[in-house]
Amino acid sequence: MSETLQATDDVEASSPAEAEADASAEPQSQSKTEDLLVQEGDIAGDYLERLLDLLDYDGDIDLDVESGRAIVSIDGGEDLSKLVGPRGNVLESLQELTRLAVQQETGVRSRLMLDIAQWRAGRRAELAELGRSTAEKVVASGERARLHPMTPFERKVVHDAVAAIAGVHSESEGEEPQRRVIIFPKP
Repeated sequence: MSETLQATDDVEASSPAEAEADASAEPQSQSKTEDLLVQEGDIAGDYLERLLDLLDYDGDIDLDVESGRAIVSIDGGEDLSKLVGPRGNVLESLQELTRLAVQQETGVRSRLMLDIAQWRAGRRAELAELGRSTAEKVVASGERARLHPMTPFERKVVHDAVAAIAGVHSESEGEEPQRRVIIFPKP
């Protein structure tokens, strides 16, 4: 009989703890996600540091977590523009290789974003302006506009800029690598 009472006491004692654990499950899940993103950034940083050493390039690697995504930036070296390439083509390839290195170690597909010599930051500003000005022209003329083919990163920046303008909407059309943004007037 004493065993039964003790078991009942254990259940009662664990119930508030279980309730507390259930209540804290969401923040704990968010913490695990952030921990995974920090781990992705660390793996990517190590991978890119080895790459820079092999190439004998100078650069400072900065790791951050922003909007549910690991962000890795390389700044500071003269040769870094070679790692960006024309229209960011080399940067896109390095980002994919870095994502694969992270996935190989974690077993989880990475959405990591890589920026080199602040190229993406500058490109983001250019594209936001392109999206805004083109959307304003579409509102004024009432005719749709087709932009040149862009990478997924570039299209997202343009879509976000267009969404901030009343009277227009945007869609992507075509197949990679010729996928482009079309801006339409709203009826």
